[in-house]
Amino acid sequence: MAPSRDSSHGSFVDSATIQVRAGHGGRGAVSFRREPYVPRGGPDGGDGGRGGSVVLAATPDESSLAPYVRRKQWRAEDGRAGAGGLKSGRSGADARLAVPVGTALYDDSSGALLADLDAPGAEFVVASGGAGGRGNVHFKSSVNRAPQIAEPGLPGAELGVRLELRLIADAGLIGPPNAGKSSL
Repeated sequence: MAPSRDSSHGSFVDSATIQVRAGHGGRGAVSFRREPYVPRGGPDGGDGGRGGSVVLAATPDESSLAPYVRRKQWRAEDGRAGAGGLKSGRSGADARLAVPVGTALYDDSSGALLADLDAPGAEFVVASGGAGGRGNVHFKSSVNRAPQIAEPGLPGAELGVRLELRLIADAGLIGPPNAGKSSL
């Protein structure tokens, strides 16, 4: 379906294909407690933060898919790495994409319908962010009291999405040809 144009309101676009990528999870930390008078503190590596997700939200403020024709790639923020002292990394910010009400989302590779955002305020998580990795405090045991390992964060989801805007008319005119319907 080719983009259609309406010269009275600038450019109007009713179809766009974009690539979305959620943020990767942050890496867990390898750290050990070090304080005065605590010569052999145990592991205290914090967990990595969760990666941000890509969320599409239907809003009545938007009327066209033009921003998604100009910019093809959208990405959420990665999660931050954990730190010593059991400090977890900050989670990545979600990428919130505002689309007009009546937008349908299709998987670009398979053509399957993912969601139909037909009401104001409707939201759909297109790509979920990756989980943060665990710090070395999670790997201690009675056998290994000083683990030197931590998990990396999981990668975020990545996929191509086709957006299509379905326009819904409030009224329709019915009549014979040449009856002057277009004059109204």
